[in-house]
Amino acid sequence: MVDFKKLDADRLESAAQMLKAIAHPMRIAILKHLEGGKKLTVSEIHELLNIEQSTTSHHLGILKDKGVLCSKRDGKNTFYYLKYNILSQIIECLETCTCD
Repeated sequence: MVDFKKLDADRLESAAQMLKAIAHPMRIAILKHLEGGKKLTVSEIHELLNIEQSTTSHHLGILKDKGVLCSKRDGKNTFYYLKYNILSQIIECLETCTCD
C-alpha cells in the first residue's frame, strides 16, 4: 500500500512527468519492447516499430529526459532500457484496462 504521507510535491511532480512522457502510443510500444530487462538500440527499436529512426530517437529522448529510460553506450551503439523494471506493470495495467 502506498503511504501518501511520504509523497511530497517534488516526487508527485516527477511521477506526473513520467506518466506524461509515457502517454503516447509509440512510447508505450517502445516500453513494451523493453520489458523484461531488454536493452535495445535506436536502430533495433525503429525496425521493430517500423517508424523513422529520427522519430524513434525523438521518443527515446523524451522518455530518457523524463526519467523513464536509461541508456548505456557500448562502442558505436547506445542501448536503451527501462530505468525501473516495475514500469512494466504500468504497461500491463494499460493492456488489462483496454481489453474489451
